Formats: sequence, C-alpha cells, structure tokens
Amino acid sequence: MSTMTNERSANAPPADGATFVAWVRPHLAAMARVAARLAVGADRDDIVQESLTRAWMKRDQYDASRGTASSWLLAITADQARKAARRLRPVAELDDHDAPVARQDVEARVDVDQALTTLSTRQRLAVDCYYFADLSITDTAAVMGCSEGTVKSTLSDARARLRSLLEVSE
Repeated sequence: MSTMTNERSANAPPADGATFVAWVRPHLAAMARVAARLAVGADRDDIVQESLTRAWMKRDQYDASRGTASSWLLAITADQARKAARRLRPVAELDDHDAPVARQDVEARVDVDQALTTLSTRQRLAVDCYYFADLSITDTAAVMGCSEGTVKSTLSDARARLRSLLEVSE
C-alpha cells in the first residue's frame, strides 16, 4: 500500500458502521444545534438522522485536506436543515423570507431570537456556525462554501445589524 493510500484511509470516515458511529459521535451535539437553529419548527433529530445517512452514503467523498470532519458533517447538516425548513414554509412566504422585519417596540428589539430572524440567510448561517455551533472561522467557511474573508465580513455585517437592532434608546 502506498503512503498516499495510507494517508487517505487514515483521514477518511470509517467504512464499517460501528467505527463510523464512533467517528461522528463527537460532532452530534454541534449537528443538533445547527439543525435546531436553521430549521426552527422541524424535528432536529430527524435532520441529524438524515444528515448521518447522507454522510454515510457520501463518506467516500470526504477529503480531510478540504476541511475537518466537523465542518464536513455540519455542512451536510446545514443542507438538510435548509431542506427541512423549506418543507415547513408555505410557498407564499418564500419571496419575503429574507426581508428584514422592522421592529418598533423596545421589547421586540431586545429579543435576540427576534433580531436574528432579521438577518439574511447567509448571515444567520455564519452566526449559527460561529457562535452557536462554536466552529472556527475556517470550519464556518467550509460549511458555508466560501472563503474565510467572506465569513469574517458576513459576521461583521451581522454583528452591526444585531447591534443596531438590540440597542436600547435612552
């Protein structure tokens, strides 16, 4: 066996079920958090289960040189959560989904969950990955499919938006 084959097999997800379970186990909590944050109202356990099924079926496509196991699994989870969220939304809401919601009363402005809903889909994904799933900038970029600079810029824009929404006028 060549060195390249040894490296690939050492970094690839295990081919047998029991070892695969052990390989994904450390990432399950983060997968559940991402599923719950991205698909409010959907069953997060179903999303995680579907993500694990997809990861198992696509395990040969994992490439450790392109990102960590965590970022690969969370990217799959984010994709499955988006699909679940789309199934929950009535068609009429699709056009207005990413439009910012104006909040006039102070109570609504200090509600973080409410403020998060005003972020664009890309900003919410960045915030959820970085702050709620505790991913690094590098792993967040892998989940989002963009550069680290784009993640930093997206997080900066999201923080500015949240700051303006959550400020309490004196």
